Amino acid sequence: MPAFDPWDPAFLADPYPAYAELRAKGRVHYYEPTDQWLVPHHADVSALLRDRRLGRTYQHRFTHEDFGRTAPPPEHEPFHVLNDHGMLDLEPPDHTRIRRLVSKAFTPRTVEQLKPYVTGLAGELVDGLVKRGGGDLLTEVAEPLPVAVIAEMLGIPESDRAPLRPWSADICGMYELNPPEDVAARAVRASVEFSEYLLQLIAERRKEPGDDLISGLIAAHDEGDRLTEQEMISTCVLLLNAGHEATVNSTVNGWSALFHNPDQLAALRADHSLVPAAVEELMRYDTPLQLFERWVLDDIEIDGTVIPRGAEIAMLFGSANHDPEVFQNPGELDLTRKDNPHISFSAGIHYCIGAPLARIELAASMTALLERAPTLALAAEPERKPNFVIRGLEGLRVEVG
Repeated sequence: MPAFDPWDPAFLADPYPAYAELRAKGRVHYYEPTDQWLVPHHADVSALLRDRRLGRTYQHRFTHEDFGRTAPPPEHEPFHVLNDHGMLDLEPPDHTRIRRLVSKAFTPRTVEQLKPYVTGLAGELVDGLVKRGGGDLLTEVAEPLPVAVIAEMLGIPESDRAPLRPWSADICGMYELNPPEDVAARAVRASVEFSEYLLQLIAERRKEPGDDLISGLIAAHDEGDRLTEQEMISTCVLLLNAGHEATVNSTVNGWSALFHNPDQLAALRADHSLVPAAVEELMRYDTPLQLFERWVLDDIEIDGTVIPRGAEIAMLFGSANHDPEVFQNPGELDLTRKDNPHISFSAGIHYCIGAPLARIELAASMTALLERAPTLALAAEPERKPNFVIRGLEGLRVEVG
């Protein structure tokens, strides 16, 4: 499979032809460089996300030795303590308990109440961009909007928010395939610093609760719902990381796609009612999270191939979202696409709890740019980040005529 190479700049620039090759060759492929089984078809990915024979962790059932895996090196422990206590990397019953507690504070009503704040902030950020005649859409709109929103929701003071994005970026580096040791070291350092900050903030909220998610989680914990201090910290970090990483990359990936499909951009500018459908189509067209992993807890069979317990499956979201069995002309950007069952927010018990908020943020920034910067244009060809799993751009330089 020479075309699939997650470290090749040519592949990173456009992985979708390689995915088509994978889909044509079969439903599952062993990929030796990462010791994973690649699953490229939408039907299989969708089914496996709901299959309880797979898990985000195996440690609720097996030791590392029983599962045939090596424990992480001791120097990585701060990252794994933080990561492994978040609900994204847990299985029932712990996942069920934590998600239920978070859902108490992360209600549809709470998210809907944030809409005026999101809309107002998106307008302010776009106004600043217009006033300057353009700039980097990534740093001036795409990043600050979701970071501010999730920080506001968590109750993190504005004066404390500067390190949030760097901490998140360093921690997320560990989600790439075979991360090198320098990336791991940065993730460990960020895990320690972020955890220490949240410990202090949680202590302050215990003394003086506020109307925020951290205070809500503390209340649930103190009322005996068995949310540990570490689970609180890990939940806050997960919500911050997941609460902006995909939104940031969806924004810049999406606008890059629009600039390179001028007919679709023109249609969107002519009819702003297309915004909700455009948000879904852009997330499908250039998926912000390309790969999601699961451990095989009990042997499974895919198209005659038995994948044994202890193996790891890599579900290729980017490929699934371009599967012609599900999407007509998947390589074309079509903002009027009616049937769009993309899996960019995952599925099953780990479906993204923040999906409604992400949709509000993406629609708000897109609407603000359409209304307040109608002449927005690409000022320079963007460069891709050298990442595969989390797909984004180094920046997106734009100009306003």
